[in-house]
Amino acid sequence: MRVAIDASRTTVARLTGTERYALELLRALMRLNTEHQLDLYFRDQPPVDLLPISNLAAQHTIAFPRLWTHLRFAAELWKTQPDVTFVPAHTLPLLFPGRSIVTVHDLGYKYFPQAHTRSQRVYLDASTRYSAARADIILADSQATANDVTHFYGTSANKIRVIYPGVTCPYPHGNAPDDAISHVRHKYNLPEYYWLFVGTLQPRKNIGGIVQGYARWKAQCPGEESALVLAGGKGWLYDPAWVAGVDGVIETGFIDEADKWALYAGARALLFPSLYEGFGFPVIEALLCGTPVICSRASSLPELGGDLVDYVELPPDSTRRSQNLWDYVGEQLADKMCHITDEALSEDAREQRRVQARRFNWDTAARSLLTILDNLA
Repeated sequence: MRVAIDASRTTVARLTGTERYALELLRALMRLNTEHQLDLYFRDQPPVDLLPISNLAAQHTIAFPRLWTHLRFAAELWKTQPDVTFVPAHTLPLLFPGRSIVTVHDLGYKYFPQAHTRSQRVYLDASTRYSAARADIILADSQATANDVTHFYGTSANKIRVIYPGVTCPYPHGNAPDDAISHVRHKYNLPEYYWLFVGTLQPRKNIGGIVQGYARWKAQCPGEESALVLAGGKGWLYDPAWVAGVDGVIETGFIDEADKWALYAGARALLFPSLYEGFGFPVIEALLCGTPVICSRASSLPELGGDLVDYVELPPDSTRRSQNLWDYVGEQLADKMCHITDEALSEDAREQRRVQARRFNWDTAARSLLTILDNLA
């Protein structure tokens, strides 16, 4: 078949989860595909080494200032009439011919509407509702997201396929060398021992709960010294009150991709009591580095960590920003932090976490997508 692919997300300067998903999935797809003609459409000229070379793939740059998906990309689809269109993000063009596959990553705007402007909420809801109805196949990053699509939009589960994303670590088997860990500590001015959060500092990441847990841990274990590192940029609705009055909290700002893995490897544990995740990349990334993880038992996270992470429970009103939520989570978090033992930091325990994380890889995701394409053919 001829497959048209929206590759516009792969050329942004700073890759977040959706952009990383598009880039890594397309890389694996191009490596493994042996049957289908892939036409990749970019809004900006891609670097020459962005994607692998394939005789079955062609790259097309079609620049357009605004409404690229609905106008310029759609016009190209009408012109070329592909057998299938694949969009690795929420939004299919409004009008286009033929069959289609679309990835829905999460429905966070349904759970946390306050994290978006009104116009953003209206667009996200309308475009996802349309895409879920128009697509022949919907790819979901997790079973939790698949369930959300069915719940909120009435989409039949028969046309949803769960394909877990993968992680790609530059170090073999996730083993960051000691010199890389030392370099990252020096670069970001970190102490030898630290707890870690990775992600945008925004309300649904429960930053207040993390800081509360750290403060309680310091009070319960006064003989131990560890900083709390919040690694990520400040998102919309960032609240300075989350970290006010707590010593030892280090906000690094945006972390370079090349530094992320050594940062995980050097941490005592990843603290990730997020209120909602379509797919929690930091959980898998930390596990791949062998690092202990304490996360919430919410949305997709239990699918990722299985029985190899420690979970904290969220209260029924966990969507609200409140001191009650921070106290509820912080008390559990501190208890889990105090009970991380030498055994949990042993090489055997680290390798078990790496084995769990290796289940999530881009080749497996690409093979699943190729099977769907074969079935459509």
